[in-house]
Amino acid sequence: MGRLFGTDGVRGVANADLTAELALGLSVAAAHVLAEAGTFEGHRATAVVGRDPRASGEFLEAAVVAGLASAGVDVLRVGVLPTPAVAYLTGALGADLGVMLSASHNAMPDNGIKFFARGGHKLADELEARIEKVYAQHRGGDSWDRPTGGGVGRVSDYDEGFDKYIAHLMGVLPNRLDGLKVVLDEAHGAASRVSPEAFARAGAEIVTIGAEPDGLNINDGYGSTHMERLRAAVVEQGADLGIAHDGDADRCLAVDAAGDEVDGDQILAVLALAMREAGQLRKNTVVGTVMSNLGFKLAMEGEGIEVVQTGVGDRYVLESMKEHGYALGGEQSGHVIVLDHATTGDGTLTGLMLAARVAATGRTLADLAGVMTRLPQILINVPDVDKSRVGTSPELAAAVTEAERELGSTGRVLLRPSGTEPLVRVMVEAADIEQAKAVAERLADVVKSALG
Repeated sequence: MGRLFGTDGVRGVANADLTAELALGLSVAAAHVLAEAGTFEGHRATAVVGRDPRASGEFLEAAVVAGLASAGVDVLRVGVLPTPAVAYLTGALGADLGVMLSASHNAMPDNGIKFFARGGHKLADELEARIEKVYAQHRGGDSWDRPTGGGVGRVSDYDEGFDKYIAHLMGVLPNRLDGLKVVLDEAHGAASRVSPEAFARAGAEIVTIGAEPDGLNINDGYGSTHMERLRAAVVEQGADLGIAHDGDADRCLAVDAAGDEVDGDQILAVLALAMREAGQLRKNTVVGTVMSNLGFKLAMEGEGIEVVQTGVGDRYVLESMKEHGYALGGEQSGHVIVLDHATTGDGTLTGLMLAARVAATGRTLADLAGVMTRLPQILINVPDVDKSRVGTSPELAAAVTEAERELGSTGRVLLRPSGTEPLVRVMVEAADIEQAKAVAERLADVVKSALG
């Protein structure tokens, strides 16, 4: 059996790769690993289970709930809610674990299972490995230690989850949004009820698009991976800004009044300055990844704010934040983590905080986002090469050194082997897009010849 967990849980085509049997078995294994301490402490273990609106989430939820209850875990079903809401409720309700069924921004046929440990925290690699090991040892289900009688888990619907999460968001909001007109693109996803309710309660005038999930239309032409409709709607409605989420609403991208996109790096820059002003930016540091635009780093340095970079993936951003006590971090893709108020990226919270900054300052989003200038960034995927030799090829090293010399301090080169495919990603940033393109194409040719 190959490794099941990827960078963000277990994902695959629902009912093909991700079957009911797999969901049930993994849930039993997760119960044995994550709820062990709760059992030893003498109280009944509890799990919070939520999902996005995908049709496949209905049968996968049933499988997960059955697996957990069969392992003696009491289950609180919270229904369709964003991933960060499930993480929050796992912590707020003192549950032993949480489970979210979602494939995030992926197309509808996919689905995924994401587990949270106590406190609503994402699992460390070691915990994921233990769950896989337990699942592999007991695959087929015949050797599980099964409770009977009153020992089986009980299942109930926790309808208060929606209001409890909304109340949490309102408690975090630094100021109201009265006077702002905001267009919300919900990707026909998990935040289709939550986000409009939160922005309305905060005082904004709202227009919603992509907020009619039917189980089949999630991420279909709407959301943070399809910004065209939001850009058009913001201009057409004369709105102050637009907010886009992905299917499980752990991401947030934005659009200014002119219809121009504001990406995760720019949002981070705006929030970093706001949090520093409020005395909340611990160690005067913000965490990004190696894919963060060089313009972000230069802007933060210009403002006297340190930038720490991690590997690609919000889990690595979060690990750095927790290890060193940083308060803010995120990715260009819109995963933004405000650690004092969330244990994972929270698209609704991010959007509210961004809008709150616009309302508090009276400045436009374009003006605020103008604190940084995005440098042109060219990304070329080079397939069918030996990605394991990226760091050892003398020919490639010489080409990178020459490219870095040519670009100087206003450019950057990044070669990154894919984690899932036999390809190498070549990323080049430069002050001039034509220069970035020329250098990237030249390096891509060297990757082909040196690693092909």
